[in-house]
Amino acid sequence: MGAARYNRQIILKGFGEEAQQKLLRAKVLVIGAGGLGCPALQYLAAAGIGHIGIIDDDAISLSNLHRQILFTTADIGKLKVEVAAKRLQEMNPQIGIIRHPIRLQKNNTLDILSRYDYILDGTDNFESRYLISDACALLNKPLIFAAVSGFEGQLAIFNVPDQLTPGTNYRDLFPVPPGKDEVPNCSENGIIGVLPGILGTMAAAETIKLIAKVGLPLTNRILNYNLLTQEQYTISITHGKGYVIPKTVDEFLNMDYQDTSEGPQGYIEIDAAELVKLQQSESTILIDVRERHEVPVLDKQIFTQVPMSEFGAFIGKEFYQKNVVLICQHGVRSVAAAEAMQEKYGDSKKIYSLKGGIIKWRDHFLKS
Repeated sequence: MGAARYNRQIILKGFGEEAQQKLLRAKVLVIGAGGLGCPALQYLAAAGIGHIGIIDDDAISLSNLHRQILFTTADIGKLKVEVAAKRLQEMNPQIGIIRHPIRLQKNNTLDILSRYDYILDGTDNFESRYLISDACALLNKPLIFAAVSGFEGQLAIFNVPDQLTPGTNYRDLFPVPPGKDEVPNCSENGIIGVLPGILGTMAAAETIKLIAKVGLPLTNRILNYNLLTQEQYTISITHGKGYVIPKTVDEFLNMDYQDTSEGPQGYIEIDAAELVKLQQSESTILIDVRERHEVPVLDKQIFTQVPMSEFGAFIGKEFYQKNVVLICQHGVRSVAAAEAMQEKYGDSKKIYSLKGGIIKWRDHFLKS
């Protein structure tokens, strides 16, 4: 059955059974199940990468769907890692999928990355890119890097030497992280959905080439792609100066990776005490976004139940309250709902999400 699944690759001249076995033995970690990660994951799974790890702590929101086509409208509010793993396993039940529903931080990055042979960076913020690049350099892990902005994308492979140059890294391109306001993110600058699809697929192709040892991977080169003109070109990367890469675990843990990911998010996460204060206002609506079968059941005279499966229809309706407090079981779906409401209502309403959800504040709700 395995040979039949990969037959079109195995019979390819210059690929063959040996290359396929290398894919099946490989362990690849994809960081970010977003616009870049989704297509990369699909093609890596279909190609027969034996072990695929997925890191993402985010939930699916409505604004993701135009570019993250591994997900559907019915998935809004669910964790990306869980939905992606389920779909990929259905696509190819012969491979292993490892879920990491967390955010990479200094205290967990080295441990997680050390478990994999190849790292694919599909993140969308500079904090994560420098963190991942430094960790890969310290661990000597090949890093496949992809990024998009506006109508353009970039692709490179770091930490892999070629005949002329020792392995380069992300800091050879950008020695110093930009400030928070210097480079707009997708939510500010916009993105056409097909662009990360193209770059994510190309990143999967580079990963496969690197593992199978076929073709000429983009080691020590960066490819620049322009969607509007369909032009692309590559530039050689040389070792730069003026930056420091940690050489030990202690040095890594003492590095300062400032968060440049978002800036103001438009909604506010609150605790139970703040919820009670807001509840006193007549202009506050408390919305429970859990599905109708979930427990504990909340007082329907106080909380309006709008399950995430019905949320798209709800945010199209008008209501008078200015303060909107969203709650769920763990505080994940409520964040996705808050993002969706922020997109719909902007500054016309104040949007809040109960941090940690009912599970964290269960005693409070049971006493109320």
